[in-house]
Amino acid sequence: MKRLFSLLVLAAAVGTGCQRSPAPAAGAAPTAEAAKPSAAPATTPAPASGQAAAAQVPGQPPAGQPAEVPAKPVPAVLPAVVAKVNTEDIPKWELETALKQAEAKAGSQVPADKRDAVIRSILDELVTYHMLAQEARTRKVAVPEADLDAEMTTIQKSFQTEEAYKQALTERGLTVAQLRDQTRRSLEAQKLVEGEVTAKVAVQDPEVDAFYNQNIERFKQGDTIHGAHIFIAVPPGADAAAKEQGRAKAAAILKQLRAGGDFAKLAKEQSNDATAAQGGDLGFFGKGDMPPDFEAVAFGLKVGTMSDVVELGSGFHIIKVTEKRGPRTAPLTEVREQIKAFLLQGQRQAKLEQFLQQVKGKTKVQILI
Repeated sequence: MKRLFSLLVLAAAVGTGCQRSPAPAAGAAPTAEAAKPSAAPATTPAPASGQAAAAQVPGQPPAGQPAEVPAKPVPAVLPAVVAKVNTEDIPKWELETALKQAEAKAGSQVPADKRDAVIRSILDELVTYHMLAQEARTRKVAVPEADLDAEMTTIQKSFQTEEAYKQALTERGLTVAQLRDQTRRSLEAQKLVEGEVTAKVAVQDPEVDAFYNQNIERFKQGDTIHGAHIFIAVPPGADAAAKEQGRAKAAAILKQLRAGGDFAKLAKEQSNDATAAQGGDLGFFGKGDMPPDFEAVAFGLKVGTMSDVVELGSGFHIIKVTEKRGPRTAPLTEVREQIKAFLLQGQRQAKLEQFLQQVKGKTKVQILI
């Protein structure tokens, strides 16, 4: 199940205003993002993202299913229980909430002709999620209440305001109690996967060396720049007043920067995406690594300068460029950790597939739609 828990991730991890593709490709080194595991509840609300292209677009058939083979029709009105994993129900609200979340991340509704395939794909992931959570409980993989409380706090704090948090819950059809239940099971599943999969993979230096030498073309780069940004998110479907409020906030930050304010410090304090923790640092990136409109602004800046407030995607950015490099082949010393992370992810995925098959072999699953 290559898309395990790929539809949604915890709110603290998904608020990315601008993020590179995780897959290694010709012309760019593999990035560390490729190694990040994802084991999160399929019903966790997520704050607005500044990078719509990073969202999973509804309409993709389940993994392994040929595109030309239509999925079994799904009832227009779902039953109260859509599936059973052993004796545990997967209720209708859980599937509907996950579907709403997928649509919110993609910024559009699922096309009618793709609805059945998308719903079955989401349900497949929910089944796997429940299956792992049950296995964790069977093995007495406990999640302390303090850890659960901390995760709930992290989710809530990832939203700008209490009102935004409550609105996201309402839009997803979730109650706080339901979110807490899903988060608990997510942490149980995640802890199980960490112990049975993540802790049992390793990559040695010779493997990294061999990958680099055998894939040297992947590390040839065109022009690249080292950039950073501050991102002020605007909720999807926001009215003109809300957009103006976001623009005004970004303009106030820009005024502080031009008066000598520290970019990294302000990014940590004000930015609404995952790069805030790194002071808005985006690292080096080339053309094709970022959304085109973002790149157009970034590559047009001179070293040491920053942009005005620019509206891109679902929010406002202030972009800064600190260094530019011409075409080159990235040296091994520079990309060693990224290669290692990429190889670890490959091992982790293979071992996860194997582990899932073991658990699935002793799990009774009933699909009721």
